[in-house]
Parts: sequence; C-alpha cells; structure tokens
Amino acid sequence: SPPLARGSADRRRIVLYFPKLADDEQGHVSSKHILPLSLLTIAAWPLADGYEVVIIDGNIYPGEKAHQLVLEACEGALLYGSTGILGFQVADGARVAGKVRTRFPNLLRVVGGWFSNALPEPYLEDGLYDALALGQGEITFRELVSAVACGANIEQVAGLALWRDGRLFHTPPRAAVGWDQLKNCPWHLLDFVPYREAQLAKDQQRALERLPLPPAWPSSQPFVAISYYSSFGCPLPCSFCCSPAFTSRRWKAMDGQRAAEDLADLQQRWKFDAVNFFDANWGVAEARVQSFAKTLIDRGVSLRYYPYAQAQSILAYSTQTLDLLRDSGLYVVCIGAETGDDQTMELVHKPTRGDDNLRAAQALDQRGIIARLSYMIGLPGEDEDSMLATIDQSRRIALTCPRAAPAIWPYHPIPGSALYPQALAQGFQAPQTLAEWGKFCDYRSGESWARRIPQRVVERRTLYHHFANVARGLEHSGARYWQRRARSRLERNDFRFGHLEAKAFDWQRRLLRWLAKRDSHQPLKRHTSP
Repeated sequence: SPPLARGSADRRRIVLYFPKLADDEQGHVSSKHILPLSLLTIAAWPLADGYEVVIIDGNIYPGEKAHQLVLEACEGALLYGSTGILGFQVADGARVAGKVRTRFPNLLRVVGGWFSNALPEPYLEDGLYDALALGQGEITFRELVSAVACGANIEQVAGLALWRDGRLFHTPPRAAVGWDQLKNCPWHLLDFVPYREAQLAKDQQRALERLPLPPAWPSSQPFVAISYYSSFGCPLPCSFCCSPAFTSRRWKAMDGQRAAEDLADLQQRWKFDAVNFFDANWGVAEARVQSFAKTLIDRGVSLRYYPYAQAQSILAYSTQTLDLLRDSGLYVVCIGAETGDDQTMELVHKPTRGDDNLRAAQALDQRGIIARLSYMIGLPGEDEDSMLATIDQSRRIALTCPRAAPAIWPYHPIPGSALYPQALAQGFQAPQTLAEWGKFCDYRSGESWARRIPQRVVERRTLYHHFANVARGLEHSGARYWQRRARSRLERNDFRFGHLEAKAFDWQRRLLRWLAKRDSHQPLKRHTSP
C-alpha cells in the first residue's frame, strides 16, 4: 500500500481515489494496464507547488481494502478528490465519497470526469461532493487546491460547478489550455509492481478491456502494457458522444516528440511491452503522429502501441506515414466505425461515408496492423435496413481484412450527448441513482434499451459475430473444417440455419474439452519388462 503521512499539521496532503472499473465482488476483473491517468495529470501541478499527493487506485486492491486506505489517508488531509467515467466507477466512487463525507464532514471533496460533467446534480445536490471540475481539470484543480489551502472562497475558482441556494451554480468558464501549460504525469507516485504482477496473472485472461496480443507474439511470452494520455478533447461533433458539449470541440495535444520521449524514459523504468493510448482522438494531426513515430525509431525504442483514430485520418495519411507508424510499433488501431449506412452516419455527425471504414481497415491490414472497428445499432431514429447495412459492412471487412476485428454493439444513450434527449423522448428509461448508473453501459450484456433492436437484427448480429470469430480462428484452434464453413457463410452472406451450425460447433468444442480434461486426469500406465 502507498506510504501515508498522518495528521499533517499544515494540511498539505491531497488524497485522490481512482474508483474500481469492474465489480470484483461479482467476479469481474479490470484490466491492470489501465493506470489512474486522470488523477496523475491533475496531481502534477500541486506536487510542483509543494503539496503531498497520495493516489489510491481501487483496481489493484481486493474488496474494500482501497476504501480503508482512502479513509486512513484522509486523516488530517487538505482535500479529497476523485473521478469516474460511465460504468462501475460511478457507483464505487459514490460509495467512497459517502464514506469520506461521513468520517470527515469538514474535508472538502471534489470530483471530475465526463459522467459527473454530464449529470452534476447527483454529485452536488445532497453534498456528496462540494465542488465539481468542469472539462479540462489540471489548472482548475491547481487553483482549487491553492484556494482551499489559504481559506479563500472557492467560488473565485473558474471552471467549477457548485450547489448554492438549492440550485446548480457555475463559476466563470475556463478555456482548455495547451500542453505548454501542463506537466508530464508524475509517474513516481505509482508503484508499477502490482500492475505488472496482475497482468501476468492467469485471471487477466478474463479481464475487461484486455489488450490483444501483437501479431506473431508467442502466447506463452509475458506481455505487459500501460495506458497513456497525450491529448485532450476531439474536434468531431459526434451526436452520440458527450465530448462536444464539454470540450467545445477543442483538441489540445502533447507534441509527438515529447510523448515519445516520455514513454521511452518510462519504459526504461518499468519495462513494459505496449501502450494503450486513452486519447479521445489520437490521430487528428498527421505531423504529430509522424513526429511520435520517428522519435521512437530514432531512439531505438521497441514498443507496441494501440491508439484510437478515425477512418478519415487513416485515409488522409500518406503511405509513407502509414509505413512509418507500422515500423515504429503501431500494431492495432481502434476505429470508431459507428454505422454502415450513410443516412445514419449523417445522424451521428461524422464525415465517414460509403466504404471509408472498409478502405481504412484494408490500408492497415496490408501493413500487418489490426483494425478494431466499433459499430453501433439501435440509435434513435435508426431503421432495420440501416442496422442490417452495418452488419453487412462488418461482414465484408471481416472477409477482406484477415486481421480486422469489426464488432457491433447495441447503442447506449450517453448523458451529455446530443442524442440523449432524443433517446429519452423515445422511451429510454435512464437510471435514477449513481448506484444504478454504475451498472449501466456494459456493452457485453446486451441492450440497455429493451426492444430497440428488431429480433431479426439481433439474430443476424449474433450469427455474424459467431462466424466471423470462427473464421478468424478465435473460437477453436485447429478447427479448420469449421473455419472453412464459417468463411463460406460470410462469403455467401447466408446465415440460414446458422444457429444449428453454431450449436453443433459448440457441442463439438465442449466434447473435445471434456476429453482433453479426462485424459489429463488419467493415471500413467507403468510398463514392466517381460
């Protein structure tokens, strides 16, 4: 556990809690390459100003051990802060904040993050938190800490939401700043050993958001990764996303050379193999990604990395840039493909049209780079033909790009997005408490909006995913017959009686697993000489 200073007379300690990403009490496992980046970034300036900062990551402790550490650290502290994005973090963060409020009612509590920006009332109305940081939080947090330390009125700090006289009150807005005003993450605050050990443990095979292995990477070889953050905001006006409302479509990015040098130095210290960029839109500027890739190559850094980018960015890059990215270690790109229907793409306000997603996936696949494409179905106003067009585009990508992994998820209404009011008007029943929101938005659990997707589409999506995974060899190594059958299904776009074939495949796989398990428990026969 982190070293905790107790009872500081001058109250110079700041306690920051990174809530659990998955409910381990329900048997869920969070990927341990995900670091508390949002808290590290806001900690940098107070550290430089002479404050002590304690960061406690709930994801590396079992049960409620992290909650106990938070309460211990808050004894005599100056301020408590937390964050959270949609999902279980919302519920876990609220539970810890409630405990801190009960134990230390006079300790100022502040929260940030996209979800609290979208729905500030549950955080502020009953005093769970005293202040909420809006948008980019680094400079806001620095000024808030300074105000609390000197006893100033926090209403003078720009960029906050507060609760005053029974209503929401906003201090003056704060513009986003560039990386020339921001410091690198204070990595020394983290002990990386627990993250490394957890990633090498067997239970990480079940982890949510686990990184894919690079092509040709031996499955028996250890693979350790970290998350990283090198830009703020996104210039796109996507109607399903809350970013446009909170960033005003501003995009502020760290210089590519600076990011590469920071990662190179960090890799020497922590010895990891890969980086998962948590930028909302990593690939906006071609010159920046060129600089990043060239710096890695010039420094001789052996690093695999996985960012999020748009199909339009991939298509706009020169062939030289794509080759440079491949040579520098780019091994997988997550593309927000969204839909295979142009009319629906207009609804979500993205410039992608026609087969742009397919062409971007092909450009990556030709260079040995995995394209992970994320699609949605069931958006407000979307008809059945549009959903089927999305499944068909995914099918064609799976056929023409052997490394690509197009995935189709049910649409989830996100508070703060332009489509959210339409979803409510069309019958979406939103969770009413932070605890309920903590159970929301698990894309793997099916629809969050009942009967939004026609049954025919549900069945087609299920069969598409089954045959695409089997064709790629993900479901059963060595099952060449089934792979050929699955590819034939995709090529003919024929899913008739596909559910029967899927059941037969599943029964054979179970039988082979049972036989392998039985044989592994058979006692060895002893042979004697005649």
